[in-house]
Amino acid sequence: MENMKKYIYLSLTPEALIASHLSPEEFGAYFATGAFRRNCAQALFFELDPDFKSDYFPLDKIDELCAPHADGSPHKSVYLSVYRVLEHTPLSAFRKLYVVTSDGKTLALSQAQFVPDAKQHLYMYQDLAPCHPRVASILNPAEYTARITSPDRLVHVDKIAFCDLKLGALENDPQNGALGDLPYINEFHLRDCLKQVSAKGGKNNKVVARVVGDFPYRTIRKGFYVGAGKQMLFYPMPSQEELESEHFIWWKSASSFVK
Repeated sequence: MENMKKYIYLSLTPEALIASHLSPEEFGAYFATGAFRRNCAQALFFELDPDFKSDYFPLDKIDELCAPHADGSPHKSVYLSVYRVLEHTPLSAFRKLYVVTSDGKTLALSQAQFVPDAKQHLYMYQDLAPCHPRVASILNPAEYTARITSPDRLVHVDKIAFCDLKLGALENDPQNGALGDLPYINEFHLRDCLKQVSAKGGKNNKVVARVVGDFPYRTIRKGFYVGAGKQMLFYPMPSQEELESEHFIWWKSASSFVK
């Protein structure tokens, strides 16, 4: 039992570095619902290269801290850090991203090459770590990453993780476009923010909401991003058709989200 496989996860909700004996699917179910399945919360986490190096995290203590329990049962979670975790994790250590529903169903996303949209339009981003605002922007994801993490700006972060959200017809017409079935509150405030960032000479980014918790995964537009400066990893979300045909159980669970 001493040779039980160990995993290292970077959770975004909350931001933490966690060691575990559980596989990503097992960890996702445990993390979302708890040991006795009495909890109910979405989760997002990356699996990291177990051999990555860091002078910031106590990685040399993993074998000691994440040893099987006395009865031989696996350690479900050992928190190694809860502060400035994303900042101190090298992008080279990131493996798959796991998107977990509130009842513990796990969808694995792999990295892919990011190709910016050919046409400029409006975006809305949900920052996931280290801060959590919802932001209207005229910048594409790569531009947004570079700007938010630029040390030349008075207010910036060293690294950022976020996803882009659907805007429907507001993407090209924030004044008159229909919101459709998108479940966003404060519709008129959202429209005002989008109009401000689209105005000539206006701001590139505008905060729509200061803090946002769980949100329906069906609102994700292209996928998830994590990066700093000109380096950015992209984790594309499957299309609805792919989700329905290849990940039906996960999609059914994700579609039942009530906000």
